[in-house]
Amino acid sequence: MGEKERPFAASRSPRVVTSVLKKGGIMFVFGNIILGIARVLNVVLTVYMWVIIIRALISWVSPDPYNPLVQILTKLTEPVLTPIRRLVPPYKVGIDFSPFIAVLVILFLQYAVIDTLKRIGYSMN
Repeated sequence: MGEKERPFAASRSPRVVTSVLKKGGIMFVFGNIILGIARVLNVVLTVYMWVIIIRALISWVSPDPYNPLVQILTKLTEPVLTPIRRLVPPYKVGIDFSPFIAVLVILFLQYAVIDTLKRIGYSMN
């Protein structure tokens, strides 16, 4: 195979790759890793926020506690909602504000932490 027929990655010599890494390529890689972490964390927080919202909406209709979907939603959300309920107990009228507070905390994390991670990642590229 001639030099022109080689695929792009195979035509790179180890010296060229090493020189790219020495010229700031390491920072580029770390920037991409930080951006990847920020994007995955954003998706996880968004999905969890919707799980909390769905559980709050389902709780308005007195669901069957033996329903598998209700059990899964309860198991997923109780570790976050229980400490919030200890801090802010439901009022005498029976309104539980813990899902609302949890959604606000998730939104804060998305704006503060994830946006900060994205800026760090983009500045390293």
